[in-house]
Amino acid sequence: MKQFLLPCVLSLCALAGCATPPAETRLPSAPRVGEPGNLAGMDATRIRVAFGAPQFVRKDGQIEIWRYDTANCRAFFFMYPNGASLSVRHVETMPQGAGAAADAGCLQALLTQAKSASSQPAT
Repeated sequence: MKQFLLPCVLSLCALAGCATPPAETRLPSAPRVGEPGNLAGMDATRIRVAFGAPQFVRKDGQIEIWRYDTANCRAFFFMYPNGASLSVRHVETMPQGAGAAADAGCLQALLTQAKSASSQPAT
């Protein structure tokens, strides 16, 4: 009986392992090409002057992602080392632009929001 039981248990274990196919991992599609205006290459200091402080910063080693928010959109600035500073390598917005990864209207709204915030007196 033991001689018959062991092969049956092993066969069932093998079948159980084959019953569930491995999950397929799909990579996200590449971002659309085209950087907005003159933002690519702009250093971190100039981005802070133009857009203010980001609402969120994610750091991955020496690379940083800065997120700016308005009521209708978000912008992500991908900052890479450039000498002793960081500079913009890529910009994306949510929602994305019609022909590029970044929507010009969203970026303009962020600039307007930053100007408005800087012109208000501190409380």
